[in-house]
Amino acid sequence: QQQNLAMQLLKLVLNCLNFDFVGNSADESADDLCTVQIPTNWRTIFLEPETLDLFFDLYRSLPPVLSQLALSCLVQFASARRSLFSNPERAKYLGNLMKGVKQILENPQSLSDPGNYHEFCRFLARLKTNYQLGELVMVKDYPEVIQLIANFTITSLQHWEFAPNSVHYLLTLWQRMVASVPFVKSAEPHLLDTYAPEITKAYITSRLECVPVVIRDGLEDPLDDTVTIFQQLEQLCTVSRCEYEKTCTLLVQLFDQNAQNYQKLLHSTSRNPLEITVQEGRLAWLVYFVGTFVGGRLTYTSTDEHDAMDGELSCRVFQLIPLMDAQLPQTSNEKVELAILWFLDQFRKTYVGDQLQHTSKVYARMSEVLGITDDNHVLETFMTKIVTNLKYRGRCEPVISRTLQFLNDLSVGYPFVLKKLVKIEAVKFMLQNHTSKHFPFLDISDNYNLSDLRCRTVFYTALTRLLMVDLGEDEDEFENFMLPLTIAFESVTQIFNSSFEQAAAKRMLIGLARDLRGIAFALNTKTSYTMLFDWIYPAYISVLQRAVELWYCEPECTTPILKLMAEFMQNRSQRLNFDVSSPNGILLFREASKMICTYGNQILSLGTLSKDQVYPLKLKGISICYSALKSALCGNYVSFGVFKLYGDNHFDNVLQAFVKMLLSVSHSDLLQYRKLSQSYYPLLECLTQDHMSFITSLEPHVLIYILTSISEGLTAVDTVVSSSCCTSLDYIVTYLFKHLAKGKKPLRCGDISQDGQRLLHFMQQNPEVLQQMMSILMNTIIFEDCRNQWSVSRPLLGLILLNEKYFGELRATLVTSQPDNKREVLDQCFSNLMEGVEQNLLVKNRDR
Repeated sequence: QQQNLAMQLLKLVLNCLNFDFVGNSADESADDLCTVQIPTNWRTIFLEPETLDLFFDLYRSLPPVLSQLALSCLVQFASARRSLFSNPERAKYLGNLMKGVKQILENPQSLSDPGNYHEFCRFLARLKTNYQLGELVMVKDYPEVIQLIANFTITSLQHWEFAPNSVHYLLTLWQRMVASVPFVKSAEPHLLDTYAPEITKAYITSRLECVPVVIRDGLEDPLDDTVTIFQQLEQLCTVSRCEYEKTCTLLVQLFDQNAQNYQKLLHSTSRNPLEITVQEGRLAWLVYFVGTFVGGRLTYTSTDEHDAMDGELSCRVFQLIPLMDAQLPQTSNEKVELAILWFLDQFRKTYVGDQLQHTSKVYARMSEVLGITDDNHVLETFMTKIVTNLKYRGRCEPVISRTLQFLNDLSVGYPFVLKKLVKIEAVKFMLQNHTSKHFPFLDISDNYNLSDLRCRTVFYTALTRLLMVDLGEDEDEFENFMLPLTIAFESVTQIFNSSFEQAAAKRMLIGLARDLRGIAFALNTKTSYTMLFDWIYPAYISVLQRAVELWYCEPECTTPILKLMAEFMQNRSQRLNFDVSSPNGILLFREASKMICTYGNQILSLGTLSKDQVYPLKLKGISICYSALKSALCGNYVSFGVFKLYGDNHFDNVLQAFVKMLLSVSHSDLLQYRKLSQSYYPLLECLTQDHMSFITSLEPHVLIYILTSISEGLTAVDTVVSSSCCTSLDYIVTYLFKHLAKGKKPLRCGDISQDGQRLLHFMQQNPEVLQQMMSILMNTIIFEDCRNQWSVSRPLLGLILLNEKYFGELRATLVTSQPDNKREVLDQCFSNLMEGVEQNLLVKNRDR
């Protein structure tokens, strides 16, 4: 009973300390709420040293299930806002915290419990988060405490399998301590130059020692959890830069030793696969370390000596690359390859592209050993590695994916880097030979999963960017580049016109759609986009139309084709602004209309789908169709009035398809599936802005559906959705108000269009629709943490002017719902809101 009482009391204290006193945290469960805004009237409790002593005593005397709660409370005590104390009081409070840390570390038995250990690591991290290094070093027992923390950290790192998630907090502490060193003004020694290299060494050696254990016992490999690894390496790179010479010396020694052992194993007659795997695991870790330390270079703290050391380390990895590639295609270690690609990317970010780096000492050692004298040679090495990976590692999806991401990153670099890239033989080879014969990952045979074809889009985006560097208006060069795709399309056309081998045609089309989407994404100029349009229209686009018609219920086929069409409709960088004599904009829209109508009509024939099938088979495709239609409506390259004028029904058809697809989706699904809501609501915003005649022509039940979707979207968590709803509502309300105002003018009463009269009549029949939305907006503004207040305010004036009587009732209800002491304040706020407001929706009036 006593234990239960203690538990409930500790939970109560913890909940009090966890409370978001100033309401600045969107997510109270997040651990980044590092400052607790303690109320000032609690100050005396925090100033009494007995308060902290009590919780440290509770930690020592209670069993683990309770002692970790005491530590959780101490984490929050360490996070109390700085402004709660004066400088002397803060120093005394910090001294008491450090005294408690010292006592815990001198008797660490309770830390063997994972819960206690984790909370203690959090406690240590909060010390540096909330206090400056200059304050910590002034504490009386600082030298003893920092030594104890260093020893504790080293022991923790050595026991890598125990509570691995807690290491993050220890590395956070050391990272922030080392990062603060340049800013410490205190004369007291911080001792980090002694302990930081030891921490780095412990991390490096412990990770190398874990490799044989993981492989021998079949444990989960830490290297497989790349998110955690990269997070920890990012923290370690700051720590490693303290006394960088010691870190580099250790790493060079370990790298040379492991690389020599690896070479011996490769050349020995009795090749032991297990030992080779262990050695490759160690090399993977070492390459990650080198990449991390090179990537951790800071311009303002780096010296020529440090750059020379980076060169020394980089040499080792550049020498390892040909050693690993020499074993192809027989053997390949995925982890080493991923580590090498990580290193190359870090080296690119640090030493390639920035013109200041040409004189860097990093190339001094590399030119001696490898003949790499500048970033031109490095770029050649990069491209050779990329081509090698794409040629020989086609069956290893993680390596191919990371390689293509690296190629993509290179292709969006500085213009002068791109100029250098396109002169490299490996790049010329890729631009002229992008076929499955040279790059097996482009193969569309049954040996590859359909999901593996996704990487083709990234490949063709990067390749097209490189093509664009010197393309200009050279149509012949573009035709040559497109030749493999031309041949593939001709093959599909023949298959469609003959025996029709469905499986082969389908896989080929999926590959082509992904390739073309990558190409279209990279063509951001009018000239280059026109070349692509002339290539695909009309012959090849009709093949895509046929595919959607045939395989509408197979999303692995329709999704890439619909995404390609959505990409075509994007007027990025005004690339779709064709010449005035060109009908291309209208022709493109007609094709998009056909495809959306075909898909929409066919997909609705599937009937009711189960909960697990409704998104992949139907809603995903609908969301892409909406996205494509939105791009067309907002692209400003089609005059939609032309369609009605010349009796062309493509525009009306696609709008009807929009309505049919919409009515087949429930309101809950509209908001539940993020991609669907993020395509539907911006599309609705475009329709209400420019096509209100269409909105007003809708049947009453459709209008109710759309207005209900707006009403529900106003309170959506996603600000894209709620902002679009507010904007759509504003356009509708403004349209209504203008037509109502026209009707009140004696000479203009006959000027109200039929569209306007229809909508006015509908709203008079259903006044509760707009009233409910006004109520939602008012409650959002007054009672909630509104993150898009400007958007929410836009439709408000129109709603008030259209519903003045209801606004008065709502105002009275909201005021009376408040406590007595707040009613007058809220009533005054309403008075201020309407002060000087006129009966119009001019911008000046809206912004009052």
